[in-house]
Amino acid sequence: MTQLNYSVLLIYLLSLIGLGVWSKKKEKPFFEPLLFIWTGAYFMLYTVFLELKVGTYYFFIPLAFLGLFLLVYFLEKRLLINGALFNLFLLSLGIFTAVVYAETRDQLLLFILEIVAAALTVLVFFGSYALITFLYGNAFVLSKKESRSLSNMLTLVMAVGLTAILAFYSYFSLSLPLWGAALFSSVLLVIAYFFVVFYNFVTISILYQFNQPKYEQDFIVVLGAGLINGEQVSPLLGKRIERAIQFYHEQAKRTSKRPILVMSGGQGSDEALPESEAMKVYAMAQGIPEEMILVETKSRNTLENMMFSKEIMDKQSDNQSYQAIFSTNNYHLFRAGIFARKAHLKADGIGAKTAFYFLPTAFLREFIAIVMMKKKRHLIISLLIMLVMMIVSYFLYKYM
Repeated sequence: MTQLNYSVLLIYLLSLIGLGVWSKKKEKPFFEPLLFIWTGAYFMLYTVFLELKVGTYYFFIPLAFLGLFLLVYFLEKRLLINGALFNLFLLSLGIFTAVVYAETRDQLLLFILEIVAAALTVLVFFGSYALITFLYGNAFVLSKKESRSLSNMLTLVMAVGLTAILAFYSYFSLSLPLWGAALFSSVLLVIAYFFVVFYNFVTISILYQFNQPKYEQDFIVVLGAGLINGEQVSPLLGKRIERAIQFYHEQAKRTSKRPILVMSGGQGSDEALPESEAMKVYAMAQGIPEEMILVETKSRNTLENMMFSKEIMDKQSDNQSYQAIFSTNNYHLFRAGIFARKAHLKADGIGAKTAFYFLPTAFLREFIAIVMMKKKRHLIISLLIMLVMMIVSYFLYKYM
């Protein structure tokens, strides 16, 4: 590498140390989102600098995608299209970096491109096998730690399905006639379509978790979940309550303003009391005064959590110009935000950490729920893909 490359890397590493020191001085560290944002911005600026020396202006293309993403995101964070826009920005940024390397032959850009190319190569040639192995392993761990319900076996179902498709493709697809291969490709294309949708969903779910609500909230809505033995707060639900309590104390320390906790959850047919009542007892045991807790006991799902909690907060606030957030598990954060928007509740969320082994199944559940929200759209697109490939298959059968 040239001397400039080494100086660029040195400045980058020193800046990371500075960010780490600065974030530790804060009462709540922001290092992870800062690392993500600063790394991307730093190397993009370096690439733009190289291109300006050449005299071309391709950097306007990724900047346009970034600007479009930021515009839509800040207008409304809770849109699935934000994930697609951000991924288009990343794709255009990758192409832009490759073009600038072709113009400048900069060794640092070559190093970055080699890392990306190596990762993509591994993903293309070994990704499906690694994914299947991971899904089987996760299903095994989940069966040991959680109940063996159908919803907890999604990773196993997905692993078996991918194994069947991979086996068919490996042993039979090469012996199929052209028309048969085209027909089978329709299945692969539909899977590819849902993979893109899933990737966009995961992208915006991760980005949405970087959201840092201001410490000026009047209410924190804690979303309910099922009780153990019909009366005891589960570890998963406990994490939601504890995350809200953490924000409660942080805000009180910073501004001396204590937000009211709105425990939201009705009583299921197998529960001895409403979830919100059990949540209230749990929060009081953690030191939250009873007068700082409200309960919403009618809701049966997340949308009703938002709707009925909004009714309570509207009654508590004279001018209805209050500030509110909601607390849930990190994997549920984005979809809960969608329901808040449907309930006309202007509130973003804070996410409680979830055990890593549970995340794959949790995200698959969330993805299925997201797809079902727009099931007609996804069904139409899937049918169109299959129709096009059936037409291609017919012409191949007829004329080749």
